[in-house]
Amino acid sequence: MLDITFIRENVELVKQGMVHKGEKNVEVVDKAIAKDDEWRKAVTDADRLRAESNARSKEIGKLMGQGKKEEAQKIIKETGESKEKIKELEKSITRLRDELDELLYKIPNVPDPSVPVGSTEDDNQTFKTWGKPAGDTGKKPHWDIAEQKKWLDFDRGSKVTGAGFPFYIGKMAALQRALINFFISEAASAGYTEMQAPFFVNEDSARGTGQIPDKEDMMYEIQRDQFFVIPTGEVPITNYHRDEIVGKDLLPLKYVAHTPCWRREAGSYGKDVRGLNRLHQFDKVELVKIVHPDESETELESLRVHAEQLLEKLELPYRTLLMCTGDMGFTQTKKYDLEVWSPGQQRWLEVSSCSNFGSFQARRMQLRYRDEKGKIEMVHTLNGSALALPRIVAAILETYQTENGDVKVPDVLQPFIGSEVI
Repeated sequence: MLDITFIRENVELVKQGMVHKGEKNVEVVDKAIAKDDEWRKAVTDADRLRAESNARSKEIGKLMGQGKKEEAQKIIKETGESKEKIKELEKSITRLRDELDELLYKIPNVPDPSVPVGSTEDDNQTFKTWGKPAGDTGKKPHWDIAEQKKWLDFDRGSKVTGAGFPFYIGKMAALQRALINFFISEAASAGYTEMQAPFFVNEDSARGTGQIPDKEDMMYEIQRDQFFVIPTGEVPITNYHRDEIVGKDLLPLKYVAHTPCWRREAGSYGKDVRGLNRLHQFDKVELVKIVHPDESETELESLRVHAEQLLEKLELPYRTLLMCTGDMGFTQTKKYDLEVWSPGQQRWLEVSSCSNFGSFQARRMQLRYRDEKGKIEMVHTLNGSALALPRIVAAILETYQTENGDVKVPDVLQPFIGSEVI
């Protein structure tokens, strides 16, 4: 969430950011400020009453020692009444703070000034291209290759679970495992600490990274145990340090983890959701950075470069998009999307998002650092997919298919899979 002091000092900027992100209820900004006024008044009133009550209490002993019991009893009665008023104010302070937080949760992050203003994907800017996308050379889409080789089983996945939960069979499972090992190996070489994270999170964790209140409909829930099934590894990894104060000398903290991801997102029909294009369960290697605020812009660029280098080592043509305000998301201040070229479908497929959240997530999680003077400040958080697997697999099958129906394994994956062709 945004700091209420920042909102007070930048009312029009916050409102403008909401409009640029497609949020219409800008009146929530004024409501938050009004609620903060109520909270501040309640805190001031409670502090004043405590000070007055403490001062009056000191008089009781003197009066009793002077034999002025009636005056002392009068003060005792007054301080007792003050304590009751203070208790009521404390209840109001807690209630008002909760109500203020609920309003703040509805205000999105402010876009970075470098982010293009726009409302649709057409307004995104091409930041970089690499490789030459192959034209229509008659290459098969990945679902035809996988069906011919019996590498994917969507029918049995639907039988066992439902649509969007395929089985990966034989060499397809091996290819996916090789990609996971390759991605994690590259991240470890770049200084990321590998971790295995929980696949379920509680409500506090989902709120901490901004999945709620915003994306509840996208997540699967285990209602009996009050868990959410993770939509991305970002959620458990970033919450690893929730409610902590870390030393400045420990920053940046960099983590990598492979997790399955589950999303209930509804897809359209046709080629956009055929094969591996959109699934309800998929695997992803996630990178998370927790950094000093002064370094977050630089760290975002290095995160983007890391994801791009993976695609270059796989020799898959791609483009990097700087996302516009309306296509960026509620929690990000700046975001890049990486899209790989699919020669069998003749279209771009998103395989990574690299995002800077500023202090937006950290404030929700109370994730802070202590500087060299002992002052406590919010860290900045970032994350990026490096990479999401289904569309990478699809691009490999389509890019590396041979005339005899086999698929050549990219050179960098051969040590992980143990063969040159599948």
